[in-house]
Amino acid sequence: MKPVIAAFPATRLRRLRSSPAIRALTQQTLLTPGDFIWPVFVRDGEGIVEPIASMPGVNRLSVDKVVEAALEAHALGIPAICLFPYTDASLKTEDCAEAWNPENLSNRATRAIKEAVPGIAVMTDVALDPYNITGHDGFIENGQIVNDRTVEALVKQALSQARAGADIIGPSDMMDGRIGAIRAALEAEGFHNVLLLSYAAKYASGFYGPFRDAVGASGALKGTMGGDKQTYQMQPGNSDEAMRLIERDLQEGADMIMVKPGMPYLDICRRAKEMFGAPTFAYQVSGEYAMLAGAFENGWLDRDKVMLESLTAFKRAGCDGVLTYFAPAAARLLNG
Repeated sequence: MKPVIAAFPATRLRRLRSSPAIRALTQQTLLTPGDFIWPVFVRDGEGIVEPIASMPGVNRLSVDKVVEAALEAHALGIPAICLFPYTDASLKTEDCAEAWNPENLSNRATRAIKEAVPGIAVMTDVALDPYNITGHDGFIENGQIVNDRTVEALVKQALSQARAGADIIGPSDMMDGRIGAIRAALEAEGFHNVLLLSYAAKYASGFYGPFRDAVGASGALKGTMGGDKQTYQMQPGNSDEAMRLIERDLQEGADMIMVKPGMPYLDICRRAKEMFGAPTFAYQVSGEYAMLAGAFENGWLDRDKVMLESLTAFKRAGCDGVLTYFAPAAARLLNG
């Protein structure tokens, strides 16, 4: 008997896409609300919801409204909320002392959230730029960002956040040695369970513009240090350096690592996850959000489809989670 020769290759990959049920069974990457950290901007006042022009749909919120946002996030299954302060210009100084003021916006918001929504994790940002009259993440001396003096200030800032009840501290400054210094200080004060999510691979990107609008830092950089942060943030063309930074931060005591920005650096996310296996996050930054939100507003892209597709890309690239301004909208879609 002659063997039967298939008229078509035996493997028809379209079989795996033939129905919703089959597609559900074979989907590799699943996105859930539990994958999100929601970044929110907090400002002084009460009852304030202040739109940010360069980030359609995103607002600065007074502390009471941030608490409402945390309640919403928790109800949607979002596990963490990240606070970024819009500091009044009168509080921005050369010594950045407001950064570790127990009553600054970030610390007040942290305490309020932990009292009202104890089940949600609060993440805070460690960097001096919201409090620095120059808009930089570090102190300037003789025309240069000084590393070690800046790290001393970052330690004070991190401790003030831990005392306020922060669950996750996110050093985003890119100073050398700050993870080790912060971890040692946290241990010394008994904050053994406070997590460090290090912005280990943070690039000197053009995608941060709307964020600087949101925290009131857009004009501050002009005329200082060339108007950019290239002496401490990474060059966009470098990837091996990112691996060195991530390895160092993990050795110094980081629990999780961050790649920032997100979608333009998915290759870095993949390399980091494969090389280190540590919890890996990416930040879908303000410029990424603004591009998509603008296209949605103009009807150029399908909002729901593209929003979820963009977030799925992070998971597919190896991320365990993503900081995204789309968090509540995406969670509502995913929850059905």
